[in-house]
Amino acid sequence: MTDTLENVHLSFIGCGVMAESMIAGLLRQNLVAPENIVGSHPRSARREELETKFGIRMFESNAEAAETVRDSENSAIVLSVKPQRISKVLDDLKGSVGHAGLVISIVAGAKVETISKELGTDRVVRAMPNTPSQIGAGITAWTCSGSVGENERALVAKLLGALGKSLYVETENMIDMATSLSATGPTYIFMVMEALTDAGVHLGFSRDVAKELVQETMLGSVKFAIESHKHPAELRNMVTSPGGTSAEAIYQMEKGSLRTVLSKAVYSAYKRAVELGKK
Repeated sequence: MTDTLENVHLSFIGCGVMAESMIAGLLRQNLVAPENIVGSHPRSARREELETKFGIRMFESNAEAAETVRDSENSAIVLSVKPQRISKVLDDLKGSVGHAGLVISIVAGAKVETISKELGTDRVVRAMPNTPSQIGAGITAWTCSGSVGENERALVAKLLGALGKSLYVETENMIDMATSLSATGPTYIFMVMEALTDAGVHLGFSRDVAKELVQETMLGSVKFAIESHKHPAELRNMVTSPGGTSAEAIYQMEKGSLRTVLSKAVYSAYKRAVELGKK
């Protein structure tokens, strides 16, 4: 496989939200032609929807979707099903991948070793995107088995680039870590947004006004943090005056153990990701 996406053939096994996001990104950026993309999904309505929307071919059978691209010189199979379905899907795909097949999994908890053993290939990539990937603003942590060559790694980086930024990590355990931090991360952010919006409504703002104030404040703060290259603590100190509103707000957040709650949430999500892998 070369490090270009030209003539690359892709098979998406399970075409849910994240797979659709990747397909849309690849086509939007003209990285892969629609005729070189196939997918599988059990519901006929969903298959018809994706065929109409993107001009790709869809199959009911997971094995048939995989076998369609197996003999192509440059091809990859993308596993994008829910963790609870991975065992059945791997069973469906036995004998359909081939020893030289490249498999990219975005299934939470699914181990490289398990996928490799079940599908009979030693070229496995494990990646973990997040929800903002749906608009091309995500971050995807990924790693791979040692048999995946440099050209293939470059190709994987380009594929994942359709979702936003990609970050290669050295160990598979870091994928579980990323699952709890960046993949689950939007959950924490959305909950904070919701809480702040509710606080604004409590003060007397309409919900629409409170929501816009919160969203723009969070967006601007993140952009400022990225462009300033400063530590978050330094940025916080910049806006905290002695005896001021920020100092009072910080006191209440520390009193409520906000840091501890977030740390516990991330660690609990990490343990859950590890448990999914064991199952």
